Amino acid sequence: MRQPIWIRALPTRVVVNIATLGPLGSLKAPGTWGSVAGLAFYTVVSFQMTLLGQALMTAFLVYIALVFCGEAEVRMQQIDPPSVNLDEFVAIPFCFVGLQPILDSPRAWMVFLAGFGLFRFFDILKPLGIKSLQKYRGGLGVVLDDVAAALATCVVLNICVWWLVPLLSG
Repeated sequence: MRQPIWIRALPTRVVVNIATLGPLGSLKAPGTWGSVAGLAFYTVVSFQMTLLGQALMTAFLVYIALVFCGEAEVRMQQIDPPSVNLDEFVAIPFCFVGLQPILDSPRAWMVFLAGFGLFRFFDILKPLGIKSLQKYRGGLGVVLDDVAAALATCVVLNICVWWLVPLLSG
């Protein structure tokens, strides 16, 4: 993916700070902190939006992540630098697709906690071919594996929720 001109005009400090979510990228386990920030953003901002609003917001954030993560790779002279965690931040909403009814219930905290744990599992271990997505160059390789980890989380969460909720209710 060729980087847009506007991103190349930004100072390195700005590009890296956005790609690393500022100080979160310098903490131990920056991917986990990026995921925490993404979950907080989702629960406070995105979750309150309509489905269309969520889709538009997520598409915009994925685009921003593709551009900033790709440019951060260039500026930091590293492939998928560990401190870059904007990719985890933008992937989190994909974990909860199709779960709106339970996310509106008192049991939502369990789903958020399980989603966070499953996402970190899939993001760290990268099973099911997720690791192979890192072969793509630039921001695409940085972001795509996290989106795939979030989609794997989504499938597992949906199966668990729709299987467990009737058992817990009855």
